[in-house]
Amino acid sequence: MSSRMNRCVAFCAVILQAWPLAAFQAAPPTPPAVATPPATQDPNARPPRRVGGFVPGQQRPPEDPVETAHGKTLYDINCRSCHGADLRGGDMGGPNLLRSQVALSDKKGELIVPIIHGARQAMGMPAIGISTPDAEAVAMFVRSVMGTIGVQGMPPSAGREPPSILVGNADEGKAYFATKCAGCHSATGDLAGIASKISDARVLQTRWVGAGRRNERRRSAGPGAPPPTAKITLPSGETVSGTLAHIDNFLVTIKLADESLRSFRRDGDNPKVEVNDPVEAHRNLLGQYTDKDIHDVTAYLVTLK
Repeated sequence: MSSRMNRCVAFCAVILQAWPLAAFQAAPPTPPAVATPPATQDPNARPPRRVGGFVPGQQRPPEDPVETAHGKTLYDINCRSCHGADLRGGDMGGPNLLRSQVALSDKKGELIVPIIHGARQAMGMPAIGISTPDAEAVAMFVRSVMGTIGVQGMPPSAGREPPSILVGNADEGKAYFATKCAGCHSATGDLAGIASKISDARVLQTRWVGAGRRNERRRSAGPGAPPPTAKITLPSGETVSGTLAHIDNFLVTIKLADESLRSFRRDGDNPKVEVNDPVEAHRNLLGQYTDKDIHDVTAYLVTLK
């Protein structure tokens, strides 16, 4: 009995000694994990650009392309002269809509439409006589432009060719010229080749429109026109003439033929001063030009090459 038990104990001891080795051979240990080094960051890398709005992170849903195109047409007719083709302000002095909190915050026309209909007439914004659906289309166009702004302060047209100002009718501009301008200017005389001498249409338009401004007196609508002159008649009957250098309610100064300056104190009509200003007609027309007149005349002038 003891002999059998001794054999059993011996057999178990062999099994217990062999089992760890068998288990080790059947399931080799997993090698220790190697830590992955963090990705190296480029110190010069620029952060990803935020898109879709004037405020960083703002995103606008896409607008309906058909209604946006309709709104652009209405905007060009009713708003462009004041606010500009790219919303940054136009020839008539309207504010820059790209900086407008109203344009920035509008979502479905709830802010822009009331202004189009006259909510800000007391602030100088006249009511525009278009329907509510048309006003909403204009608001949609404005929002579509706002949505193209990528970086604060950058206009949506940055990097693109500026819009052409040649949007007028040359034939109608020619007719306007014949009525308002032909008394002093001639397409075959002083303005012959004007479009070749001033090839940039924007500069040409600025020159002829700005010719009537006081600070542009010495610039004329046509190159080579004489500067303003003045004839002064003193109480004694003596007359003095020369190129007008300065005039106000208290003093008049002229440049004489020898390039010297002579000034006279003014007291009402004493002395009598007669000014001959070649661009006076331009100044008189400044308050009469419409946006269409300006573009039509420019479209005609660029044909005079």
